[in-house]
Amino acid sequence: MSQAHVMILAGEASGDAHAAEFVEQLQRLRPGIRLSGMGSVAMRRAGVEVFFDSSVIAVVGLVEVLRHWGDIKRAMAIVKQRLEQTRPELLVLVDYPEFNLKMARHARALGIKVLFYISPQVWAWRPKRIHKIGRLIDHMAVIFKFEQVYYENAGIPVSFVGHPLVDKVKVGQDVAALRSKFGLADRDRVIGLFPGSRRSEISRLLPLMLECAELMRQRDPAIRFLLPVASTLDFEEISRQCAEGKLDIRLCRDDIYEVISCCDAIVSCSGTVTLEIGLLGVPMCIVYKMSGLSYAIMKRLITIPYIGLVNIVANRPVVREFLQRQANPAAVSAEVFELLENPGYREQVTTGLESVRENLGAGDGARNMAQLVLTLIEQ
Repeated sequence: MSQAHVMILAGEASGDAHAAEFVEQLQRLRPGIRLSGMGSVAMRRAGVEVFFDSSVIAVVGLVEVLRHWGDIKRAMAIVKQRLEQTRPELLVLVDYPEFNLKMARHARALGIKVLFYISPQVWAWRPKRIHKIGRLIDHMAVIFKFEQVYYENAGIPVSFVGHPLVDKVKVGQDVAALRSKFGLADRDRVIGLFPGSRRSEISRLLPLMLECAELMRQRDPAIRFLLPVASTLDFEEISRQCAEGKLDIRLCRDDIYEVISCCDAIVSCSGTVTLEIGLLGVPMCIVYKMSGLSYAIMKRLITIPYIGLVNIVANRPVVREFLQRQANPAAVSAEVFELLENPGYREQVTTGLESVRENLGAGDGARNMAQLVLTLIEQ
C-alpha cells in the first residue's frame, strides 16, 4: 500500500517553523509519509519537498502585498498545478489566510480534504469571515483555547491542539553561561532589538530600532545590544545597516531563545516572537509600523484593542504597544529604561507575562497536530 501524500502550505517564517515542528512529529508517527509543499528553510530541513520558497512572498500590509503581487500570483499558479498533478489526500494550510483560503477553494473543487492550522484572526477583524472559512475547509486546528468557541458556535469542525511554543520555548543553560557565550558580562545591561523576520518589517522597524539604540547608548554608554537575524533575511545587509550607526550591535543567528534569555528587556515587532519572549518572562515593549494607507484601512477593520499576541492572549495590556507615530525613538527608549529601572513596573510586566503561558495549553501541540493530520487522512 502506497503512503499517503500530505501537501503543506506555509507563507512566512513563523508558519514555516510551526509546520516543520508538526512534520517532525508526523514522520515519527508515520515513517515514510510523503510530504510536499510551499515553505522555506525549516520545512525543507524537516524533510518536506519544498516546491516554492515562501520567503519571497512573506509580506504584510495591503500596499506591500500589491508590490509583490506578481510573485504571489506565480506562487498560486504553481500550487494549483501541483494540487492538480499530485492530488494529495490532505492539504494542510498553515496561517497566511488570504493566500491559503484561495488555495483551499481550489483544493475543495478537486475533492481534496482541507485542514487549516493556526486560525485566521476572526476574533480580531472581519468576524463574519468565519462562515466563508467554514465553507472552504473540512477542519480547523486552533492554537489558542479561546478560539475554539468561535468555530463551535459557527458549527465548524474544530480541534484545540495547543500552542507548539509551550514545548519549544526552553533554554538549556543559565543566563550567566549564555551571556559568556555572547561575550557579555553578568553585570551588563542588555537590550534585545527584534525587528522581525519579514523583509517589509525590517525596512520599517530596523531604522527605528537603530535610532532607539542610539538614544539609549547616549543615556548609558555601557548598554549592550543583541539583534537576532532570521534565516529568511540577508545577514550581510542587516550587518551593513547596523555598522553605519557605529553602535556595536551584536547580530546573532544563534538559538533565538538563548538570545532572548540574555536580555534584560526587548524592543520587539508584533507577532509570534512576542509569545516566545513572554514564555521566557523577559519584559518587552512592542513596536508596529506599516504604510499609512494600510494602517488606515486596518484600523477600521480591527475589532480588538491590541496588536501584540501577549496582550491578546492575556486579554489585557500586559506590555506597552507603540503604533505608527507613537513608535518613535524617544518614546520607545524611555519605555525600555522604565522596564530596566522601575522595579515595581518591571514586576508588573513579568507577572502579566506569566498569565500568558496559562492560556496556551498544556503542551504537546505539534504532536497533537500530527495526530489530527493522521486522523483526517484515515477518515
